[in-house]
Amino acid sequence: MTNSFCRGLLIALLASLCLPVFAAPATPVNPRQTWQLLDYVAVDYSAAVQAGRVVSEAEYAEMREFAGAVQSQLAVLPTTPGQAALIGQADQLVAAVEGKADAGHVAALAHQLADGLLASYPVGAVPATPPDPARGAHLYAAQCAACHGPSGAGDGPAAASLDPPPIAFTDGTRAARRTPFALYEAISQGIQGTAMTSFASLPDADRWALAFHVGSLSHSPEMRTEGETLWREDSAWRQRIPTLEALTRTSEADLVAAGSQAAQARAIVAYLRAHPQAMQSPASDATVGPFALARQRMAESLSAYEAGDALQAKTAALSAYLDGVEPVEPTLAARDNALMRELETTMARYRDMIGRRVPVADATAQAAQVTKLFDRAEGVLQDAHTDRTTAFLGSFTILLREGIEALLIVIGMIAFLRKAERREALPAVHAGWIGALLAGVATWAIATHLVDVSGANREVTEGVSALFAAAVLLSVGIWMHQKSLAGRWQQYLHAKVSAALTRRSAVFLFLLAFVAVYREVFETILFFIAMWSQENSTAILGGLVAGSVVLAAVAYWMLRMSKRLPIGQFFSISSILIAVLAVVLVGKGVAALQEAGWVGQALVAAPRIDWLGVYPSWQSLLAQLTVAVIAMGGFYFNARTSRVAAQ
Repeated sequence: MTNSFCRGLLIALLASLCLPVFAAPATPVNPRQTWQLLDYVAVDYSAAVQAGRVVSEAEYAEMREFAGAVQSQLAVLPTTPGQAALIGQADQLVAAVEGKADAGHVAALAHQLADGLLASYPVGAVPATPPDPARGAHLYAAQCAACHGPSGAGDGPAAASLDPPPIAFTDGTRAARRTPFALYEAISQGIQGTAMTSFASLPDADRWALAFHVGSLSHSPEMRTEGETLWREDSAWRQRIPTLEALTRTSEADLVAAGSQAAQARAIVAYLRAHPQAMQSPASDATVGPFALARQRMAESLSAYEAGDALQAKTAALSAYLDGVEPVEPTLAARDNALMRELETTMARYRDMIGRRVPVADATAQAAQVTKLFDRAEGVLQDAHTDRTTAFLGSFTILLREGIEALLIVIGMIAFLRKAERREALPAVHAGWIGALLAGVATWAIATHLVDVSGANREVTEGVSALFAAAVLLSVGIWMHQKSLAGRWQQYLHAKVSAALTRRSAVFLFLLAFVAVYREVFETILFFIAMWSQENSTAILGGLVAGSVVLAAVAYWMLRMSKRLPIGQFFSISSILIAVLAVVLVGKGVAALQEAGWVGQALVAAPRIDWLGVYPSWQSLLAQLTVAVIAMGGFYFNARTSRVAAQ
């Protein structure tokens, strides 16, 4: 096969895979981004314009760009009663920037507009992950203690010279009315008329950490201990504060107004502000329904759809599945796989209906079906703790399912290099799969201790890596088929070009082995994190060991079989197997990107066969058909070229 034909096939493949992505709906404007743009203008404009003169062309160009972006984003945000006024304020801000107005005037306009934005679109700012209390304490000592005092009593060394004096964060009466969000806003924007300046230069995560620490200075260790007990033993608190976002907007006064006892409200707030990571406790915990977050996101989705905001409804629906359902899928699949698949399909159909803008009554009926499945699934999960046999089988099945695909690719590469007498290339392959295992360990540490790997990020990682591997495998499969015909493998083995391994070839082999293995390790790690429980840890580890032994046996058998096959037959069989694997991977890749919301999803009446990567949507099926046609076309071209050469 000529190089130009190989390039043409790869270009056609990549083009066919990219088409569904370009057809995906545009990402809706996030009011938080608009707020951040305003924050940039308020803080950085003074570095661009001073005394009516531009002092930094680059900074000024950025300020004009940001002000214009605010103006255009406000125009496409969902309609609210205050939207017209906000657009008018944005016009004033653009005019002030264009007129090189005083920095104080521009900052005031930006702050005023930011305040109005958050009033009309209250989703303005939410911490991406639970704030770090230790980081907050360190920042407070460095940035705030000089004015507010070491303990927050407003008695710092600089307090006497300030008018008005700094706030005492230890004042329980005032603290009861504060939310972390309000503190975050004060930290981010400062407070006019006081010595409290903006700390917008701090990273967003640091501002949230500082807000949570400041909001906990009026609480005692005894309150936090009492709050921890209430949080663990009374599931009603999890319904009142179901998410991290809700925690940022909740004060003690809010809880009391909702009917909670003042002492208990104070204890709960004390505990959660000191330990915000408690909001991410396992969804399968017996004190809370496994699908509490999924129910909340579905309710938000339906409310948004009823209000006419289909894009926000789609986003919330995706979050319901990715963040509310997928983490408990391994356990649910081990106990009732058919129910898990029915739930997944029903939620996908709901998202598809939103994308097609069906009548609200139809979407509501579909959402009701999803809720019924939540009830059934909760019954399955809460009936009893997962028994040891179920835990063992779940662990064993997950490892075997995810490991086989990676094994096929890596063992195929090793067997090929041995057949081709290219053993000098084996270290690159071994470095690839070993590196992937080490990267998997790092992923486990990151996912469990440092950051929260969101459902969307999981699916994007899996989807992109699957499409990459499919593209590479398709080209390799067609190439191997060519070498299997009419003795061409002999020409290849004796060609001078194959006598030495180039640096570029080594990098390619390493990359393919790494991506093929890491994709499976990544998914396996996250599955094990989701299903882990202390009481069944022995059974889960037993399944892990048993699965590893079986995978090792399969690898040994595959290597033994490959040695016995004549090289021409080996190339022929391997090329077909690799082409089939490319079809499987492209189906899984598109499906993963659909779950992440990167690719549209038009459902079709077709069976779902996970191990073949077959999913009931036009996008995934057409992508698989495209790869299959390219593979068969490549095989036909090889056969025809071989016959012509023989004649």
